[in-house]
Amino acid sequence: MTINKDEYFMQKALQEAEKAFEAGEIPVGAIITVNEKIIAKAHNLTELLHDVTAHAEIQAITSASEYLGGKYLKDCTLYVTLEPCVMCAGALYWSQIGRVVYGASDAKRGYHLHGELLHPRTEVVQGVLQDECSQLVKAFFDQKRL
Repeated sequence: MTINKDEYFMQKALQEAEKAFEAGEIPVGAIITVNEKIIAKAHNLTELLHDVTAHAEIQAITSASEYLGGKYLKDCTLYVTLEPCVMCAGALYWSQIGRVVYGASDAKRGYHLHGELLHPRTEVVQGVLQDECSQLVKAFFDQKRL
């Protein structure tokens, strides 16, 4: 079976999400690529940093912007295991990211609940490794309920 590039990079985002899971953070992982090269890796850090804005996407945007030396990510792709929330969608809008690929949809907090919040030129691909991404989030919350 041949793995496509979106699945390959989503697996890398899942590895970040697993780090969050192990640290007791909601297991969301993100990576940003440019020209199929990973330039940023991140996962949720809200508990560790005591910061509600420390979502994986925000951490990845900051890291990628630092790497590139600029605030616009027009030629970049974000791979994230869970559909971005409204806050993260706003940050992605302002970064003018070229492409967003996410795994699991978020029926309660996903940005789609509020309309199209991303930049009009941002391409969106959803459902890449959806089952794996969903299972990790489900396992996290099942564990919290014990």
